[in-house]
Amino acid sequence: MDKSVQFSIGGSSAGQVSQLGRMSNRHGMIAGATGTGKTVTLQVLAENFSRLGVPVFAADVKGDLSGLAATGKPHPKIDERLAKIGITDYQQRGYPVVFWDVYGEHGHRVRTTVSEMGPLLLASLLELNDTQEGVLYAAFRIADDQGLLMLDLKDLRSMLNWMGDHAGELRSEYGNLSTASLGAIQRRLLVLEEQGGDRFFGEPALELRDLMQRDFSGNGVISLFDATKLLQQAPRVYTAFLLWLLAELYEQLPERGDTDRPELVFFFDEAHLLFEQASKALRDRIEQVVRLIRSKGVGVYFISQNPTDVPEDILGQLGMKVQHALRAFTPKDRKAVSAVAANFRPNPAVDVESELTELGTGEALVSTLGEKGEPLPVQRVLIAPPESRIGPLSDEERRERIARSPLQGRYDQSIDRESAYEVLKQRAEQQVREAERDRPPAREKTPARSSAAGRSRQSVSEAFIKSAARSVGSQLGRQIMRGLLGSIFGGRR
Repeated sequence: MDKSVQFSIGGSSAGQVSQLGRMSNRHGMIAGATGTGKTVTLQVLAENFSRLGVPVFAADVKGDLSGLAATGKPHPKIDERLAKIGITDYQQRGYPVVFWDVYGEHGHRVRTTVSEMGPLLLASLLELNDTQEGVLYAAFRIADDQGLLMLDLKDLRSMLNWMGDHAGELRSEYGNLSTASLGAIQRRLLVLEEQGGDRFFGEPALELRDLMQRDFSGNGVISLFDATKLLQQAPRVYTAFLLWLLAELYEQLPERGDTDRPELVFFFDEAHLLFEQASKALRDRIEQVVRLIRSKGVGVYFISQNPTDVPEDILGQLGMKVQHALRAFTPKDRKAVSAVAANFRPNPAVDVESELTELGTGEALVSTLGEKGEPLPVQRVLIAPPESRIGPLSDEERRERIARSPLQGRYDQSIDRESAYEVLKQRAEQQVREAERDRPPAREKTPARSSAAGRSRQSVSEAFIKSAARSVGSQLGRQIMRGLLGSIFGGRR
């Protein structure tokens, strides 16, 4: 074994199988059927990267990864596996973990702003068609031209209301802003709010530096994003957040030369959700980010039941492949097994297609990259046991660690500074005051004049109602609607 920075994944008949630190920004994948050991493999990789001083971000979709924060427990099966693999420096311990949660229930609150999310990801999140997506792009452009910040969903809703009121004036510069499309977007926003997605937008927004920390011992801090509730209520928010985070990392981090380890490692669980129903524009953006982000020192690792869940253009960019057992009960399953086997560099000692269906729990077919970046032949590997606890923390243990977090209090309270909602409300109120000031003095009323005055007052009222009341007054209305429609949309107040 050379002196390059590396770590052991497990052992094979030929000895221990290692991953080079400087090849770890070449991305990777952990795949396999349910119950074959993917979560434990992810846990082992996260520990190894942390020991190298590499910060880790991982989505915890079942809550099991929280055990990373606690010391593992001795067990005869662990001793047996260590002896088989030949690991001599095993030490049971917990790792530095920071917990995150969109709902703020199992970790620090995670937020971003509507402006930072951008129209492409937001259109996917709202499941808009092409016409509606074009109107949403116009909303972002108009907000920029008007100098309006869109931080949360009420800002976007106010912006859409204002666009509807001024559609005629805006048409020449921004195209047709149809009432039907504006209404459809508003309805999708209501659905998102009922699913709890409105909690994701606002300030203080997540700062990337808080995901890239090391503890006093030099271990990389592991950031666990609790997605158990989010995946049940709003799976598109889950994928939109992770894609936003990848895009932000790419845009904000500087270019890095060749180094002996990554700057950050990013685990994307339930990877199939990332590509299901994604528009071509969004898929192209994902592929671009994955291809280019390694130059920023970020390694992206996808976790899914089958590698075919990931497009071939991305699959071809993945340097490490850890393939747990697959099931082959149908002709379609057997075809998938053959496709997976073809992705490995052949090894005369391994019948990949046959062994894919025979692997035991905790075993995997593993391929890594060599010193020159070339794929090494596939090997059947017994995955090393984790040093931390296998299984989740208790609620009390999690609360205790959150209370001791160095980020305690930073993201707990939301901030609502002046943005599009407040500015448009002030404009509407100013319009009403000016209209009242410029109105001619009232004269002695006649039936005809009374009718005309009534029409004038109606005009002033409309100017206020359309531009402000739908944004302001509807806050109470939306709260009432939450109570009426919560059971339909599966959300709660």
